[in-house]
Amino acid sequence: MSSMDIHQILRYLPHRYPILLVDRVLEVVPGERILALKNVSINEPFFPGHYPHHPVMPGVLIIEALAQTAAILSFKTMGDQPDDRSVYYFVGIDGARFKRPVGPGDQLVMAVSITANRRGLWKFAAQAKVEEQIACEAELMCTVRKLDE
Repeated sequence: MSSMDIHQILRYLPHRYPILLVDRVLEVVPGERILALKNVSINEPFFPGHYPHHPVMPGVLIIEALAQTAAILSFKTMGDQPDDRSVYYFVGIDGARFKRPVGPGDQLVMAVSITANRRGLWKFAAQAKVEEQIACEAELMCTVRKLDE
């Protein structure tokens, strides 16, 4: 098991502000699981427009944060880092459920585990919690593709 700070995360994800949604990896076990954090701040660019009177993190961004966490796990499992020709695509989201709103000041704790990896199609069980309460859970399917030159 190992942890990753933001500088290490930036080597595994092509995402940058404002769409980079993983702040720290607490532990990663290649081929198995990952535990990561997203610190949700009132300064997030989506809050001014997503219920300004009651700021809530959009569910699609919680799913995106889980997918980014899954991408790190995939690359760590492959023993590889993405390059400018690597793209990590969503190919499916099943059973997504939102059980608790996420707002400013919350810390999203994301747990993702590999359930299958066949012919370059990765499947994951993903869960995001705030203060030990499930905020979101879903089954994610992703794949890595190389862009043509």
